[in-house]
Amino acid sequence: MVWTWRFEKEDGSQAVEAGGQEEFSSQGDAESWIGESWKDLVEGGADRAVLRDDDQVIYTMSLHEG
Repeated sequence: MVWTWRFEKEDGSQAVEAGGQEEFSSQGDAESWIGESWKDLVEGGADRAVLRDDDQVIYTMSLHEG
């Protein structure tokens, strides 16, 4: 299993990812990384993040506070 994030704008289009696609060996690792990186992602134009396990979407979340 490979865990990845997809970053989207409000309109559903893919936001540009700084540094390329990160891959994680567990859901916990992926969630820890997003917890440390979400502010930079918002500054880069992302509005939401989609967690994927291989090709399966696990969940989508907003990157905006509140």
